[in-house]
Amino acid sequence: MLHEDTSPPVHLIAAKYSVWSRDWSVTLGNQCALIGSSLVLKCEYDYPYGHVVNAVSWSKVLQVDGELMRVPLSELPEPPDHFRYVGNYHGLCNLRINDVRPADQGRYYFSFVTTFNRWRSKDYLTAVLVPSTVSEGESVRLICRSGCGGSPSTVWFRDGQRVQESDFQVSREDAGKYHCAIRGQESVISASVTLNVQYAPKNVTLLMPEKVIAGSSVTITCSSEANPAVTPEGYNLYKDGQLIVSGQNVTIADVRPNDTGLYHCTAWNNIMGEDVTNSTEVYLDVQYGPTTMLVSMNPHEAAEGGSVNMTCSSDANPAADSYTWYRQSDSNSSSSMLWVGSGKVLTLHSVEASDKGVYVCQARNSVGERNSSGLLLVTVKKEHHGLFDFSICAVVVIVTIRNSSRLLS
Repeated sequence: MLHEDTSPPVHLIAAKYSVWSRDWSVTLGNQCALIGSSLVLKCEYDYPYGHVVNAVSWSKVLQVDGELMRVPLSELPEPPDHFRYVGNYHGLCNLRINDVRPADQGRYYFSFVTTFNRWRSKDYLTAVLVPSTVSEGESVRLICRSGCGGSPSTVWFRDGQRVQESDFQVSREDAGKYHCAIRGQESVISASVTLNVQYAPKNVTLLMPEKVIAGSSVTITCSSEANPAVTPEGYNLYKDGQLIVSGQNVTIADVRPNDTGLYHCTAWNNIMGEDVTNSTEVYLDVQYGPTTMLVSMNPHEAAEGGSVNMTCSSDANPAADSYTWYRQSDSNSSSSMLWVGSGKVLTLHSVEASDKGVYVCQARNSVGERNSSGLLLVTVKKEHHGLFDFSICAVVVIVTIRNSSRLLS
């Protein structure tokens, strides 16, 4: 009685047809086997005269951690006699596979090492990208070539995910590693090729603090997404619309109030011609304590019983939120400083002789404080009809308060 074997065949793609390099060659053939049967992959190799073969090996292409790798058969978790080398060291490289299973389908490679060199069989399928480097928006074509002749039906994958079209207009998301495979036999695959998608800078970002204290240092960094990456020379930094320097990282070592302004940077990488991409603008607010203290007195002369206004102003960022007035009755002693009032304007009503002395204004904000020069208020004794009148005059003097905290004690 005849029994028909209906076990489905397993295709084993061994390698490309004979591959030569002078006297070097490995000749393999593609074979088909029934599940459960035994198979001998026919293989021959050659090498130049004078070489001695000292090592031979077979490997299979497998996906390991998302990458296609050639794994030696000796490292596969198979029964001891599943793969058996039945060749020799003189030109025969046959491989016997016992009890063929569906998992045996795939690409196999033979390699050998001589005393002077090494050689390995080549790919059955070759993946080609035309072109392999392309600018975003241009077209690319995927070509899968077979070393066995004919035009087998193939499919494409990018980073392990199926690709539907072999001709398409690329975007940056299409960059990655591509390989092709025989349709229906996806374990028969080519080596991976990389598609490099170039594009102009996008998402240009300027990183810097929005507030900084005068006298400190600040670093300004510009970044972007681009391929090829923007070089440091491809970045330009602007302040209030004016170019100030080129570079990706710029440090201002001693920030000054005139560094306040609107900053932005541009990025360029030679893609899309001369076009540059701008970042959003960032306002740098340089903060400093009170400076340029100005004090004045009005009127400059007043009769006893009259009034005097003393005014204080300063340049500060943020603006001074506290003005305090002190009087030094003894010019030789800073300990005689007495608090006399608060506010930008100090008004003395009904001036008396006891009001004489040096008046100092202290301005304060969240950054620091500063003292003004002193206003000297004196009384001048005059004789008039047997009576004494007092005249008030103001003289500006310089007074240094060595320890302002003591003024409030």
